[in-house]
Amino acid sequence: MATPEVAMRFLFDDESFSFEALRAAGYAAYAGADLGEVLVTCRDIPEGDHDAWSTRWAATAARVELIGRDAQAAGHRVSAREALLRASNYYRTADFYRRENPAEDAESARLATASQQTFADAVTLFDTPVRAVEIPYEDVSLPGYLFLVDDSAVRRPTVLFHGGYDSTLEEDYFALAAGALRRGYNVLAFDGPGQGRSLRDRGLHFRPDWEAVVTPAVDLALAQPEVDPERLTLIGMSLGGYLAARAAAFEPRLAAAVLYDGVHDFRPVVAAIGDRAAATPGGLDALMARDTGTRWAVLNGLWTFGVRDFDELLDAAGPYTMNGVTGLITCPTLVLEAENDQFFRGQPQRVYDELTSVKELIVFREDEGGGEHCHEGALFLFHQRTFDWLDTVLGR
Repeated sequence: MATPEVAMRFLFDDESFSFEALRAAGYAAYAGADLGEVLVTCRDIPEGDHDAWSTRWAATAARVELIGRDAQAAGHRVSAREALLRASNYYRTADFYRRENPAEDAESARLATASQQTFADAVTLFDTPVRAVEIPYEDVSLPGYLFLVDDSAVRRPTVLFHGGYDSTLEEDYFALAAGALRRGYNVLAFDGPGQGRSLRDRGLHFRPDWEAVVTPAVDLALAQPEVDPERLTLIGMSLGGYLAARAAAFEPRLAAAVLYDGVHDFRPVVAAIGDRAAATPGGLDALMARDTGTRWAVLNGLWTFGVRDFDELLDAAGPYTMNGVTGLITCPTLVLEAENDQFFRGQPQRVYDELTSVKELIVFREDEGGGEHCHEGALFLFHQRTFDWLDTVLGR
């Protein structure tokens, strides 16, 4: 959440708007967007205008959803699926900056529900099997989808996948599952505490001991007849790079782990906001008023961590560290790094250096289009390198 200069700009000068527009557009790789729709939506959004962002993306989402509903009613299965997938991504994007008080924001709840529902309806039209699942977790459960390569019941390598600071279960399909299915991997994607439906509907906030989340997911995965128990991989996205690393240190049943991207410590990232605020006349309030990314990062953190103010967020971030933990990981581990990462720059190398298991570090460069955080806009390159590595490590 510190914001060093980033070279790439996509449709906006505002760094955060640019990144989120690129994120939304990048999912065109797997039918999650259409470039023309992205362009006409963004051209009507003034720089840094959060209200216009939400309104314009919501309008595009509703228009595209209607295309999907009409196609579905007329029996045009592929057209319906494609439109509903795009609508799901656009609804997610419309809700992104609505973090002033999301628990009481009726429009935020509507957009989140619409993203979930359009996706749920789209998966019923997939050519490959999809099962909605509930992962037993303490006294509740975590929502997930099990995406299967086919209906043959053949045991296949399977990826457990979760997001990070702001991702959703529905987004997980575009970010990873679609590319995995093409390569013969099943995917169990889920919302952990602090994420998506687990946060919004079940009131679960982030926790640093993520093995408590992943172990039940492993249990459920291994109970599925389509899952090869010897070839189970854990992948975590963004802050999920820390969460997955932490879980891999204490979950012995994993055959491999991918940190997408590597995260060593979360507290310094939050502390950097405090440092910038201290150097800003008017302090944190003034910084948030003028900087889109800072405003979003702080407000989203208050919600997802379940804290009341920035000082509590800073304290809550402290336990999210791999100090003394990285060396406990025993499975082969792939650490990914983005050259221009505006959040965790330099941290993947530190994680890699501390690993004692079989390991590899892959750096995605700016000049090849993969230098943004989590390689947004370069999904094909990210999937190619990640799954080629997994194929080799798993002996496929």
